[in-house]
Amino acid sequence: MRDKAGDSARLQGRIPPRLDPTVRALGVVTLLNDLSSEVTIRTLPLFLANVLGVRPGIIGLIEGIAESAATLFKFVSGYLADRIGRKKALTLWGYGLSGLTKPLLYFASGWGLVLTVRVLDRVGKGIRTAPRDMLIAEATPPDDRGRAFGFNKAMDKAGAVIGLLLAAVFLAASGRGDVTLTREGYQWLVLLAVVPGLASVGVLAGWVHERGPSTAATACVRWTADVGPRFWAFIGALLLFTLGNSSDAFLLLRAQTVGCSPVEIFLLLAAFSLVISLSSVWAGSLSDALGRRRLILAGWLIYATIYLGLAFASARWHIWALYAGYGLYYGAFQGAASALVADLVPQAQRGTAYGIFNAALGVATFPASVFAGVLWDCYGPPAPFLAGAGMALLACVALLPVRE
Repeated sequence: MRDKAGDSARLQGRIPPRLDPTVRALGVVTLLNDLSSEVTIRTLPLFLANVLGVRPGIIGLIEGIAESAATLFKFVSGYLADRIGRKKALTLWGYGLSGLTKPLLYFASGWGLVLTVRVLDRVGKGIRTAPRDMLIAEATPPDDRGRAFGFNKAMDKAGAVIGLLLAAVFLAASGRGDVTLTREGYQWLVLLAVVPGLASVGVLAGWVHERGPSTAATACVRWTADVGPRFWAFIGALLLFTLGNSSDAFLLLRAQTVGCSPVEIFLLLAAFSLVISLSSVWAGSLSDALGRRRLILAGWLIYATIYLGLAFASARWHIWALYAGYGLYYGAFQGAASALVADLVPQAQRGTAYGIFNAALGVATFPASVFAGVLWDCYGPPAPFLAGAGMALLACVALLPVRE
């Protein structure tokens, strides 16, 4: 049972848990990698729409294929982490693949190369995500896992804030992208992202240390596929939610429909990331004390409200206010969901469970993004956001029976 006195003290800040050095190092890795990604991958929808003239339906297809391509690797990587116990090596391969392929976007003149780079980047994410989450879980006491995962998400979005502000300053100072993003402006953004992307690999190689079972034999003996009914119930609710959670590319396109320029969108994304960074550690700690499910439900209800607002947004300030609220969804959901996976399954199956968890997100993202693109093309910008809000509410109902 939980120690209620300890939970109360933790909430009041009297027991500041100390993060493990490996968790802090992984936070730096995440910060550097996301700094690189935000100015290249996040802004791809603007490059595709403004420079290459790609329709929203095709953008949704690209995003869906990219996420689905990563799905298999998310599961296989988690399975291998359980079987061979080489979590750091797998994480290193994943970050390395993303860091080495994103610079190829400099040469993109058609959406075919963009799709290829997007797929390789997502494959890299698929390889690294489950073993990285295992490294965090194994370096952290159970009562502090929410805070540890929240810290990683906070560092992720701190990198986003830095990268997006740098990109906005560059575009504003150079006069590029005042109305739409240009090819030359995007190429400079790709060059800006190269160094932090490669630096993240160096930090991971030098400062992250592996914990837990260290031999393949130990992992092989202990591994089974029985992750338990509570975990599968959680995955079912997650799949339902993700079917309405299309790529954030559509949020960027929605911002443009109400008059936001690329420079303003960079600032908008920076504010969004700042909200996530500021709320993630606090929300993760709250899930340690009050329970993961409550925080996930809160996040999904916020998401439904924000998507309803995006469906009817008609002014730029609407987008600013809604994006800030959207950051609260990420802050409440991400740390609590990742920590819940570790809570629901034994350590011997944790890599497989993280693989399934992340693969579930990828499986559902493909139809969600394709369907959102079709809805946008056929019925206009509000349609995919109304559908997403409805699916989030259904997922809340599905999550209610899941017990921690």
